[in-house]
Amino acid sequence: MAHRKRIGGGRRRAVTDDRRPRRRGQGELEALVLSALREADGPATAGWVQERLGGDLAYTTVITILTRLLEKGAVSRERAGRSFAWTPASDQAGLAARKMRKVLDAESDREAVLASFVTGLDPDDERLLRELLGHARAAEDG
Repeated sequence: MAHRKRIGGGRRRAVTDDRRPRRRGQGELEALVLSALREADGPATAGWVQERLGGDLAYTTVITILTRLLEKGAVSRERAGRSFAWTPASDQAGLAARKMRKVLDAESDREAVLASFVTGLDPDDERLLRELLGHARAAEDG
């Protein structure tokens, strides 16, 4: 998609989006940062994460993303000198499950939401869900 930009005496020229870096969404940036943290051998600094991502994100952007992830419970941090070292709180599946619970908790009619979710599952996912629920019940019973 091209847009027009004013130059000189009010003329306009076409500027293509290819000349501007693609803007990534917040969720995409969070996923990139979490992925980098999972590759670390232990807690990692924001500088290490920035380096791991190729340095195309500003250090302050990395800090902002890490802070948002901390607020969401997706990472933890510990003091490392004057800075912090960051660790992912759970794997990708755990983060997805946390998001699903958050959506469910925000709805007033949990039964309707769960019913809609379950009826929308494909047969293989429905079978898997039944198996998982069976295992959970067996574990509760002893």
